[in-house]
Amino acid sequence: MTTTPDRTAVDPYAAVLLAENDRLATLLTTADPATPVPTCPGWSLLQLLRHVGRGHRWAARMVATGATEALDPREVPGGKPPEGGPEVAAQWLRDGATELLDAVVAAGPTAPVWTFTGPRPSAWWVRRRLHEATVHRADAAVALGVPFPIDPQVAADGVSEWLGLLAARPAADEPPLAEGATLHLHATDDVPDAAGEWMVRGAGGRVVWEHGHGKGDAAVRGTAADLLRGVTRRIPADDDRLHVLGDAGVWTGWLARTGF
Repeated sequence: MTTTPDRTAVDPYAAVLLAENDRLATLLTTADPATPVPTCPGWSLLQLLRHVGRGHRWAARMVATGATEALDPREVPGGKPPEGGPEVAAQWLRDGATELLDAVVAAGPTAPVWTFTGPRPSAWWVRRRLHEATVHRADAAVALGVPFPIDPQVAADGVSEWLGLLAARPAADEPPLAEGATLHLHATDDVPDAAGEWMVRGAGGRVVWEHGHGKGDAAVRGTAADLLRGVTRRIPADDDRLHVLGDAGVWTGWLARTGF
């Protein structure tokens, strides 16, 4: 008898992806799909849902095919939610995450595949899609005027994952931080093992970062959830939920140059 591998065992982030994606789906189940999303100008909740669900399937397709370059998201099979209302669309969103995990199981978590940061093991996409879902859940929460509860460790990992994406970018003429400039991010809630502090520095037109405590040209303090929303530009640079110390221009300059 052949047993099906447990999709949640394929990567440490797999179960978290399913849980966070489900929270987004649940939030959208009873929402008006036409509701505008202020943090994604021009989008409705339906467009947000389609973006996340199609993104899951896009990543799954690249894993399944062993893609060596980016595939066109518009050509992904099943890339649009089916007719039937918010509940059907929300289930389509849930199915996209399981499709990705099943693709990683089938390919093997170490199988090479294209990513934004060069060839990586297929399981790289699990963490990426997790944090795509968490940030867009923050967008949906703003649109619906509801809280954005998230485990501090998950939020802090989202900050680290975002910094990793930025650090992988090629050198730029106008980098996020000037040469040698430093930015310190500090989560004020309980995140163990120093995972809630980050030192970010400009070097050679790029950024490098590490976990740790230190004095930066600017320091930004807030909960891990607010730092995640801050670095991904979901709350304004001068929002009261973020306490900026030192040269505020370092922080605002960073945000102006870290769109993705």
